[in-house]
Amino acid sequence: MRAGRLVTLLLLLERRGRMTSMQLAAELDVSVRTVLRDIDELSSAGVPVYAARGPSGGFELLDGFRSDLTATDSWGPRNPRPGRRRRATVTITAEGRRIAAVLQVLQPIRMRPGDTYDVPLDDDRHIATFRMGTIEATARNVLMLGPEIEVLEPLALRERVADLAASTARRYGFGSIVSASGP
Repeated sequence: MRAGRLVTLLLLLERRGRMTSMQLAAELDVSVRTVLRDIDELSSAGVPVYAARGPSGGFELLDGFRSDLTATDSWGPRNPRPGRRRRATVTITAEGRRIAAVLQVLQPIRMRPGDTYDVPLDDDRHIATFRMGTIEATARNVLMLGPEIEVLEPLALRERVADLAASTARRYGFGSIVSASGP
């Protein structure tokens, strides 16, 4: 719902200050282009939002501006609407992205900045997101990529992938060396 997203965008800028379009897009779970359209909409509605250019640039509200929205202290991200697809966050290799494209699973995979998560990444691994269906179907699709992918969140997906991998290892006689709780 666009009105809710505009309010959320306004509150994010009010609470956090300057944010890049990529940060806003990740928070709102929309594309950067949608964020730019929403910024234009807020600006045309009289909200004093402006762009700061340069390496530390982004969008911010004019100093001293406060919205008349009430109860902003209790504001927090809401749960997605029923039926709305959630996004999973993973680390994935270039080979994993190629396999996913060939198998046509977990598509489209969106690359994210690595500094969002405190995860050690080697040169070949990158943070990415994709839209999820059910936990069960998504877990099976993740397993198709083997060691080329690791689920960071949601935790329910990570646990289901671990359970399925442990079940497969037991079936092939490797059950004593696999733990579903991780390393």
